[in-house]
Amino acid sequence: MAHQSLYRTYRPRTFNEVEEQPQVTQPLIEQVKEGKIGHAYLFAGSRGLGKTSVARIFARAVGCTEKDLYEIDAASHNSVEDIRTLTEGVYTLPFESPYKVYILDEVHMLSKAAWNAFLKTLEEPPAHAIFILATTELEKVPETVRSRCQVFEFKKPSRAALAQLVARVAKKEKYKLDPDAAELVALLADGSYRDALSVLERVLASASGTTLSRAVVETVTGAPKRELVHGLIAALAEGSRGAALVAIERTAKSGADMQLFLMLVIESLRATLLLRYAPDLHKALAAELGKDEYETLSRYAKSETKPGVTHATLLAFLNAVERIRFSPVPSVPLELAVFELMGSEDA
Repeated sequence: MAHQSLYRTYRPRTFNEVEEQPQVTQPLIEQVKEGKIGHAYLFAGSRGLGKTSVARIFARAVGCTEKDLYEIDAASHNSVEDIRTLTEGVYTLPFESPYKVYILDEVHMLSKAAWNAFLKTLEEPPAHAIFILATTELEKVPETVRSRCQVFEFKKPSRAALAQLVARVAKKEKYKLDPDAAELVALLADGSYRDALSVLERVLASASGTTLSRAVVETVTGAPKRELVHGLIAALAEGSRGAALVAIERTAKSGADMQLFLMLVIESLRATLLLRYAPDLHKALAAELGKDEYETLSRYAKSETKPGVTHATLLAFLNAVERIRFSPVPSVPLELAVFELMGSEDA
């Protein structure tokens, strides 16, 4: 039997299994319960949020079987001829279901002529037809189409929700994912359920044991090593400009993704400030960061005699986020942040 990816294995199959999308699932559940089914829906949101999964769940909820469910990739079937073929088939009766459901993925890729050919059918389809359009770029869907659909926008999940998801899936796969390892997987996923499970799958495939640490995730994914992040945080806490620049250079020479490194630095700076100024959050941060990270950042948070990490430190590196997108040398925005903080004084 061919291997099935984690994303497909743990794809939600009921509305109750859908993570953090109540603004989508609750109205759909009510429509099914009340029998008030629309003829056209538009699901919008970034990749990996479960738009097509929810479309399939909704199709099953209205009684549509596999024989009467049609999934079309609009990215590769985007011509007027493709849409004409689709609309001609719409008018034939379902094989065994009350509805024929058409799921069109990446629908923003349809050509202008294809949209024009589709509008009439979308506006006045036969009673047995339901269209579910899915897109990652809502602004590219013509207003004339949006006005004919019930529009549902999917939201990116929180980092905590993704971390909980990958930890839960790892446990089902007989692995233990350390909390700080789960946090790193969630960070790498960039708000995508699918990407979170894809990263986890790579980690599980390379694991030599059943307990997975952050170091294992770093090795498998190529994420910057924690000691590189700590090297920069330590230099900033000590007010050592030279050491901070050396830490950035070491990271760049390691081949690390500097945008990801900057994100990890910002996460650590934020946690350090919270540890200093919000003692009520210590327990939650300890669980989120893991023992080693919590203890290390706590030392930086307690620094009183040296410049230490301040809100200005965090702000300087937040400003680097915008700069790094356009910098031909990715390390330069981080170096500029150091100079902004420490100027030309001897370190």
